[in-house]
Amino acid sequence: MSRSVSLVVAALLFASPALAQSGKPRSYGIGQAATPEQIAGWDIDVRPDGEGAPPGKGSVKDGEKIYLERCAACHGEFGESAGRWPQLAQGKGTLASNDPVKTVGSYFPYVSSVFDYVRRAMPFGDAQSLKNDELYAVVAFVLNLNDIVDDKFVLSKETWSQVKMPNENGFYDDDREKTEKAFWNAKPCMKDCGPPVKITGHAAVIDVTPDDKTPHKGGVE
Repeated sequence: MSRSVSLVVAALLFASPALAQSGKPRSYGIGQAATPEQIAGWDIDVRPDGEGAPPGKGSVKDGEKIYLERCAACHGEFGESAGRWPQLAQGKGTLASNDPVKTVGSYFPYVSSVFDYVRRAMPFGDAQSLKNDELYAVVAFVLNLNDIVDDKFVLSKETWSQVKMPNENGFYDDDREKTEKAFWNAKPCMKDCGPPVKITGHAAVIDVTPDDKTPHKGGVE
């Protein structure tokens, strides 16, 4: 580090406590205060009760056209997935199985879960390009693909509460603070806890690691 840079760093280090003790906010001469317009661009989250949803409306019928044009290439015409892209529809009754299919109909708890994600991230590669009415329409169509609403449904802030997601009761608050409190240890061991760990056997010795001479069974060699 050069002498001039060292002097600057030292000056900043000595000045920082003085600035902190003065009670005045530090200013580094960079950046600027965010404008209301800039904040509004980020403040787009939507709550389960619909608070935060933008004005607008969209029907299942209108959503079908938009979906086929801008979504089906990845998610399939019926939400069945194209290739390895996420599946959006069906999967009911699979969550408790060994191969759960997490779709809008089988997994998502609220309309806002769908709406907020589509609003922020879709279409892939062109996120936040959907207009409000298009957004409402696409979400309505995806709900219809999952048999949650009929083909006459129009989604809006006024009809938001009419939509009941199948897995809404499958989510619950994290209650570990109460249900698992009996297992907590207020003073956990942090040093020299228990006997030292010892190696009791090696894979090669107990003959679980095959070598090149071991014949293969049931496979193609």
